[in-house]
Amino acid sequence: MSSTAPKPDGRQDVRDRVVLAAADLLHDDGVDAVTTRAVAARAGVQAPTIYRLFGDKDGLLDAVAEHVMAVFSTEKAAMVDAAGANGTDPVEALRAGWDATIAFGLANPDLFVIMSDPRRGRGSPAVAAGLRVLAERLRRVAAAGRLLVRESDAIRLVHAAGTGAVLAILGEPEGARDPALADAVWAAVEAQVLVPERDDVPGADRALRTAALTLRAGVEELHRLTAAERAVLAEWLDRVVEAPAPVPGQA
Repeated sequence: MSSTAPKPDGRQDVRDRVVLAAADLLHDDGVDAVTTRAVAARAGVQAPTIYRLFGDKDGLLDAVAEHVMAVFSTEKAAMVDAAGANGTDPVEALRAGWDATIAFGLANPDLFVIMSDPRRGRGSPAVAAGLRVLAERLRRVAAAGRLLVRESDAIRLVHAAGTGAVLAILGEPEGARDPALADAVWAAVEAQVLVPERDDVPGADRALRTAALTLRAGVEELHRLTAAERAVLAEWLDRVVEAPAPVPGQA
């Protein structure tokens, strides 16, 4: 009796073995250890197989970085879903995501440097997935009334600050790296992006801008409005958020 189950893709199996072997070498011994000979020996393949699958070492490193980042992005997405289901404070969830990203970067220095190169990261599906996770976290912060700036600006600020913090720490001598720098960077970002929990002395227009940002985060959920009405409302709210702050003493 013949089986109708699909046959395993031998090429994909070999590719996966090579990627995992290279990822182990990159993590354990750094980028210089990822040689064709070392990867082939660990994966149990012939060196020409690597060239056939990936073209060259850069192609292999791209595949490794994409694989590891994809796994990490999936884990972060699961964290976001769990935080939403458990009713976790969205600001706490945002900070937890920041801490996870810093820890990942410091644990995978060579890989993080590879993915921080705009020429590699710009077209990376894994990096794009990670940014979507960050966007979802910030959308929940906005919906809770705790966002000071537009969501798109907050994404850029948090992403840039996190990447910069990791690279700055990695740039220090290995024995002198101080992860506390990331805490200081977070404090600076927090002051620019988040409404303080006890906002005793808000700016003159802060309450209105925060309310606009909160409503803007949920515009697409206002199903009682038509798509055209939601688009108009979104435009109005964007104009409120983008308006320059009033200068004290001026009408």
